[in-house]
Amino acid sequence: MTSSTSLYVRVGALILVGLALALGFVLFLTGGRLTRSTLVFETYLQESVIGLEVGAPVRYRGVQIGQVSQIGLVNAEYPPSSRNQAMEAFQLVLVRLALDPQKATIDTPERAEASVRRGLRARLSSQGITGVAYIELDFVSPTRFPAREDLPWQSTYPVIPAMPSTVAQVQNAAEAILSRIQNAPLEELMGDITEIVAMVKGQLQNGDAAKILAEASATIASLRRTAEGTDLPGLVTDLRATVTDLRGLVGGPEARSAMANVGGAAEELRRSLSRLPQAITALEQTLRTARNTTQDANADLAPLLRDLRAVAGNLRDTTEALRRAPGQAIFGAPPPAPNHR
Repeated sequence: MTSSTSLYVRVGALILVGLALALGFVLFLTGGRLTRSTLVFETYLQESVIGLEVGAPVRYRGVQIGQVSQIGLVNAEYPPSSRNQAMEAFQLVLVRLALDPQKATIDTPERAEASVRRGLRARLSSQGITGVAYIELDFVSPTRFPAREDLPWQSTYPVIPAMPSTVAQVQNAAEAILSRIQNAPLEELMGDITEIVAMVKGQLQNGDAAKILAEASATIASLRRTAEGTDLPGLVTDLRATVTDLRGLVGGPEARSAMANVGGAAEELRRSLSRLPQAITALEQTLRTARNTTQDANADLAPLLRDLRAVAGNLRDTTEALRRAPGQAIFGAPPPAPNHR
């Protein structure tokens, strides 16, 4: 009886310990999310969501701030009221995001709307090589990926607009390129290419290009014959000898002496040029002194020249009087007597 009672006690204790461990494991996996409230947002993806599962992380710049809580089709969640609306809603995938208010910066619907206006968008991304998909939130240019405001249904939760994933953008660009290639006039392009090839072939065979190639070939052949008939090794040897002689001449004592003489002459010329201003100044002073002396001599000689001119005039008058009346000039009457009264 005692042994059976102890067995029951041990089994009960074991069950309680197992329940406690299971509860701790659940709390560890949920990270305490059972005791915290979450904010739910929704977005609409216009592409395949292969690899995205409920419980997939929602990251902002690589930091997990929530998880995917629901994945479905828009037309199943919001029944369309018209055929056009049904076609539009059928192309969209509804993804609801449960965000942790303590980690997300959009902890209220008002902040979410402000963030959407600044460019907050959601897109599908994959993690590394494994291909595990998750939802990434990030800020982009709102003009490049504008938010749609005329939804034909009333959303249950605040909407974070979606933008194409990187794979979808590459796929869309490839499809656009293929569409342009398909719409390109390939037959006309091939015809133009054929005409260009025929034109080039005609030029190479009979046109100016053929003449230019023939002349170039003849010139190359002439150069080859000239090179073959020339003693190039001898020319190279002579050139090397000439270079050696020039090097020896430049580095020899005569060249060094000539360079020294040139340096001395340049130094003497430099000294002479430095004395040239003084010589010019002295010459100017000499010219100034000679000019002053000439001016003084001219001032002294002017009266003498006037007196000599007057004496010459008197001598000319006397000579003329002697020539005309020499006796009167020699024996002339005496001067009249003074009148005494």
